[in-house]
Amino acid sequence: MLNSVFKVLDPRFRGLVMGNVGLDKLATGMRWAEGPAYFPAHRYLMWSDIPNNRQMRWDETDGSVSVFRDQADNSNGNTVDRQGRLITCHHRSRNVVRTEHDGSRTVLASHYQGKRLNSPNDVVVKSDGSIWFTDPAYGIESDYEGDAAPGEIGGCHVYRIDPATGDVAAVATDFGRPNGLAFSPDESKLYVVDSHYSHGDQYPRHIRAFTVEGARLTGGDVFATCDYGLFDGLRVDSKGHVWTSAGDGVHCFAPDGTLLGKILVPEVVANCCFGGIKRNRLFICGTTSLYATYVNARGAV
Repeated sequence: MLNSVFKVLDPRFRGLVMGNVGLDKLATGMRWAEGPAYFPAHRYLMWSDIPNNRQMRWDETDGSVSVFRDQADNSNGNTVDRQGRLITCHHRSRNVVRTEHDGSRTVLASHYQGKRLNSPNDVVVKSDGSIWFTDPAYGIESDYEGDAAPGEIGGCHVYRIDPATGDVAAVATDFGRPNGLAFSPDESKLYVVDSHYSHGDQYPRHIRAFTVEGARLTGGDVFATCDYGLFDGLRVDSKGHVWTSAGDGVHCFAPDGTLLGKILVPEVVANCCFGGIKRNRLFICGTTSLYATYVNARGAV
């Protein structure tokens, strides 16, 4: 019998979770936990606490929790590039920044066609070194997660940073509020959340799947629609299953778009990521807390 943490909606989900595994609360005391990223070389997880304007760190070796960076420009999404460097989206400074190995910081994107970005939200790195990120307006719509300000671009887009030139190009411009994004294991698809439902029931709360053609995206059909709250951040495992945040926990979708099951979490979930030595531990950012559970799946590299 499965632990009550797991809700099976399709028999295939039973092969992805384990009955004797529960949900661990690793840290609490945040206002809006977001953007988890696991550093395998150091065995720690860091994430953003957006309204408290800080980045947090959980050490896997001893379970300790500490402030990774205070006054973090209301950071949101984080990821680790192929060289083990932290890449972060910032609401307040409205940019995407890479933290170098020596601790210095390099601004990768702050403008598009001479205009300031809205508030970069989530980010992922492709194997060719290109960096793809979303830019909704959440960080400039109030002073809670950034600084209230008018948008300059006139839309909320998905962007790609060229690894050779550093040029910023818009690759998808038909979103209401683009949010979490992740590549399929072979990088032939890019999944992107539209969380515009946050502004009214008439707006989308779905994931779209794009075909990746070099530096371009084509397609963009709806892959899945949220049945509880809205989607936010998401990750993909090595077999192509999509694990995404929702109002009642983490939803797991098969590559064909079937909702297989849910990991029930007692708080609204904003994001998740795979980590641990075997990449089989799913770290989950609830509203005020960081959770984790082991699954029978490994995060895609």
